[in-house]
Amino acid sequence: MSEPRPAVFLDRDGTINREVDYLSRVEDFELLPGAGEALRALQDAGFLLVVITNQSGIARGMLDEARLEEIHGEMARQLDAFGVVLDHVGHCPHHPDCGERVECNCRKPQPGLLLEATRVLEIDLTESYCVGDSLRDLTAGEALGVRGILVGTGKGEAQERTAREAGRTIEPFVADLAAASRWILAQRVPS
Repeated sequence: MSEPRPAVFLDRDGTINREVDYLSRVEDFELLPGAGEALRALQDAGFLLVVITNQSGIARGMLDEARLEEIHGEMARQLDAFGVVLDHVGHCPHHPDCGERVECNCRKPQPGLLLEATRVLEIDLTESYCVGDSLRDLTAGEALGVRGILVGTGKGEAQERTAREAGRTIEPFVADLAAASRWILAQRVPS
């Protein structure tokens, strides 16, 4: 058995790639500027890279599992250009109001997908981070004691504003995945 490693749990849409309402076409997948370099820096620092994404478009009939696999293949292909290999990609195809109307523990803000990744990989949750453009991304991580970082891309600016108006301070709140990567790496204590 190997030593557990820290992970960065990453939302997909609006964090790694450009936000598209219900991304269902491979040709619409576009990495955000700096995302490839940011993930490479985290990977080089020893973090496992785990993508956790809600995909209610499946429950809504906008795409199927095969199309989602093609989109994730395109994500892997684009990240490969930066030398990045994702360690795990998990998705929730459910929505409580659509399709089979499944109440599940894998749809963020529930932590089910993070727990699944932790079972598949040996993850040290105490040294891990959760990065996303939605408060539900952070809530999923917080349920497991994982520190959350809100990015301003995608829905992030609107989410931070909503939180602030409700009296909640989100720290850290950073511009994008590149800034989140720098923030995470700055937290590491040299050995």
